[in-house]
Amino acid sequence: MKKKILYLLLFLTVVISGCSDRIIDIFTANSPVYMSYEDLRQAVQQKAASDLINPGKIYFKDNFIFIVEEMKGIHVIDNSDPANPVNITFIEVPGNVDIAVKGNILYADSYIDMVAIDVSDMGNVREVGRVEKILPYTLPVFDEEYPLARIDQDEGVVVGWEVKQVREEIEQYYYPYYREVMGGWTNDVAKGGSGGVSSGGIGVGGSMARFGISENTLYAVDQNTLHIFSITNPETPEHKKDFNAGWGIETLFILDKHMFLGSQNGMRIYDISVPNSPMYLSDFWHVTGCDPVVVQDDIAYITLRGGNRCGNNFNLLVLVSIKNMRKPVELISYPMEGPYGLGIDGNLLFICDGDAGLKVYDAKDPMDIANHQLARFPEIIAYDVIPFGGVLMLIGDDGLYQYDYQDVNNITLLSKIQVGQ
Repeated sequence: MKKKILYLLLFLTVVISGCSDRIIDIFTANSPVYMSYEDLRQAVQQKAASDLINPGKIYFKDNFIFIVEEMKGIHVIDNSDPANPVNITFIEVPGNVDIAVKGNILYADSYIDMVAIDVSDMGNVREVGRVEKILPYTLPVFDEEYPLARIDQDEGVVVGWEVKQVREEIEQYYYPYYREVMGGWTNDVAKGGSGGVSSGGIGVGGSMARFGISENTLYAVDQNTLHIFSITNPETPEHKKDFNAGWGIETLFILDKHMFLGSQNGMRIYDISVPNSPMYLSDFWHVTGCDPVVVQDDIAYITLRGGNRCGNNFNLLVLVSIKNMRKPVELISYPMEGPYGLGIDGNLLFICDGDAGLKVYDAKDPMDIANHQLARFPEIIAYDVIPFGGVLMLIGDDGLYQYDYQDVNNITLLSKIQVGQ
């Protein structure tokens, strides 16, 4: 009898402790504005050329420059004459942040989807393929003075916010309870014509890219996952697998059969000889910082930027020997002011040093780069660069700049497309 009473008391204790009341919480918050999944998958379309407003990633192929208008789509610039670039069309792709091009197909993220867009004819740009629900559910920038209201992923993707009073039913428990927070969100969007791109070759991206192509494989990296797609049939990308690539991944650079991932605390190297099964080779660890990486020959060039979400106040250019891919070794580091992207062409090293502008160095002697600055353009808040064929394409906070660097002693501005023009 005593045992029965004891079991009854334990049962009642569990039941009572698990009881909850539902209450209404009223507060001012970022209330989500949704686009339905149906509308998202009908939204890719060509429009008339429009002004650059919030330019992001930059990509180049076949005399065309593609500039991401963050979360909106892609500006297409006819760069047949770098001294007179022409903004010819805009491709609307909601939720777009990154792009890559192979042949005449442009690949772009569109919130949770990966889309394939035929750009062989710039007068008739069209979506030709899509992989649905393959990328993380991300959120656009919100007003950090206010909390986020509840997100209902069944409603679609969040395309904006409305700061207003919201009413939410919450549950009050009589025992310790921790509300689940959904992962994968970020408030750092994580910063007509004729002719078109040809059916051959792969384009060139900037150092801040998260997309990369090696032969018939497209790689897309988020904070910790490498998404691998076969593009053997270019118009119908096929998701092959997801690969755990580490933590805090920010950039991706491919050279030959090797992939270099820049993370907040290091560089990770993979062998991609077997495209769908990257083989880990090594890590190079450094202080926490935002860091793109580019590679030439047996040296990796890494910029570290401190402040904000990057976690420290170190601003550096770090050179790493990768003669032995399994044992990368730091060679030397140089102080910078707030570096973002970088690029290298032969002995010329271009660094976007934030508020300090564009810096150009002779990198012939890696151990003495600081004493061989060739030029500096301090009036630009520079973000990323692509040096190609004697022309430097630079994206800054106020637009697209292009420089002729064929004469390293007389690097000159060729053109600029201003934000708002």
